Amino acid sequence: MIIAIPEPLKTLVTFAHPILMTLTLILALYAGYVGWQYRRIRSTEGEEKKALISKKYNLLHHNLGSVFLLLMVAGAIGGMAVTYNNNGKLFVGAHLIAGLGLTFLAALSAALAPILQQGKEWARSTHIAVNTVLVGIFVWQTLTGFEIVQRILEQMSKAS
Repeated sequence: MIIAIPEPLKTLVTFAHPILMTLTLILALYAGYVGWQYRRIRSTEGEEKKALISKKYNLLHHNLGSVFLLLMVAGAIGGMAVTYNNNGKLFVGAHLIAGLGLTFLAALSAALAPILQQGKEWARSTHIAVNTVLVGIFVWQTLTGFEIVQRILEQMSKAS
């Protein structure tokens, strides 16, 4: 089912996904930085350790991770919905497959949180590895997304 989107909103709806996902990538990088700060607590002592603890990086990292998961799922669903609505089909290619894979990796990372809270080192290492791979793929996918945006802009300029 195609939903008729009023012309004034069509551009906004079309570009909501790339804007949202660019912001989500920035959030992922910030969450990684905060997670790294939180991890530093384990290897520091004295005043530096107290200063790191006082910044409550653990709570911030968990909250950022929750928002990240929400944005990844919303972005995946929203991107597919807009693509289908604008074109009557999905384009099954690297960008779509990577997006679905990233959504899975985000869910896997979040699913490790209860095990991380139990102090399991294997879960911590897995969490870091999953998120490192996730960010790497996400950066690549952002580049493919910019290519898609360029094609959309070219189509829009030809149509006007």
